[in-house]
Amino acid sequence: METVSVELPSALLKAANLEGSNLSLEAARLLALELYREDKISLGRAAELCRTPLAQFMDFAAQHGVPPLRYTLEALDNERRSADLNKA
Repeated sequence: METVSVELPSALLKAANLEGSNLSLEAARLLALELYREDKISLGRAAELCRTPLAQFMDFAAQHGVPPLRYTLEALDNERRSADLNKA
């Protein structure tokens, strides 16, 4: 995968608590998370873009207050009805 270099103010990294050794990975995860939060990419694509296993990215999303699974009320109702039919 092609990569690019980005310069960021050190104060921004400190404010984001991103002073660790894996700065690029953490920054990529946060950017992918924001794109997912804004519905610009899917959860799977977000995990793929930041090279993080899907389950791990779901945990990362939840830790940052972003629900990893999103259902509309209609979709949730359809799932419930489907589950009720399977019980019968």
